[in-house]
Amino acid sequence: MQSVHTPPGPFSLSFMSANYVAKELGYGAADEWAPFDDATNAAFEPLAGFPARFDALLTTIAGLGFDTIDLWFGQLNWRWATPDHVAYARESLARHGLRVVSLAGSVGVTTDELAAACRLANDLDVDLIAGVGEVVRRDPAGAAAMLRAHGVRFGLENHPETTPQEVLDAIGEDADVLGAAVDTGWWATQSYDPVAAIGELAGRLFHVHLKDVEEPGTHISCMHGAGCANVAGCVEKLLEIGWTGPVSIEHEPYDRDPTDECVRMFARIREQLAATGVTPRV
Repeated sequence: MQSVHTPPGPFSLSFMSANYVAKELGYGAADEWAPFDDATNAAFEPLAGFPARFDALLTTIAGLGFDTIDLWFGQLNWRWATPDHVAYARESLARHGLRVVSLAGSVGVTTDELAAACRLANDLDVDLIAGVGEVVRRDPAGAAAMLRAHGVRFGLENHPETTPQEVLDAIGEDADVLGAAVDTGWWATQSYDPVAAIGELAGRLFHVHLKDVEEPGTHISCMHGAGCANVAGCVEKLLEIGWTGPVSIEHEPYDRDPTDECVRMFARIREQLAATGVTPRV
């Protein structure tokens, strides 16, 4: 797979596989992340059913027109992935012509857990993990050393942080391996302008998750443009700063299948980019 250190074009639009977080438990079955996360891991972990389940996931994503994805740990987790899981995943990715630009999710609270996540990234020829990791806050120097040892970068995704400075404080000075993964929806949830956050984190930016939420103070995922995250403005800002890395289309509603809305969001961003003369890779 091509390294994300050399992006394929002005924008690499990818599909976040965690968009289907609610699928395995059933849409509307819960109103918070954890039960859906648990159900997805429980569904994908058994090796006997993994090939068919993983292939069905990739069939759907490839069918939407994407050739790059952000692969969520719920569907292939460093906590339980065996060499056989990885072999099946690699075969399916190759068959569908899909390239993984990042792994997404939690890398745990210890350097040993981070090492396991890094080994999975190595096994998949991926050099970027974008998500949450208490280990980075607890032991940034140890985390940086572990990442370097495996040739992997980690983008800290803003969740509890209320300002970009809090993200910068958490990732410290190890800019080669520790950066920011902007989640526009979470900035909006925290009542911080996502466009401003992109500008303030531009020098440490590793990844971008384009997500909209209904209103500040909540984290209810919605169609781009229907909420308060100003996704179109975020895209404009990325063009302004000359961003050439991966940009993930993210929409994780708990109450409905996001596929049709993701297709519309995908088309809307491509139209916006085309209007500026930019042709993104998808």
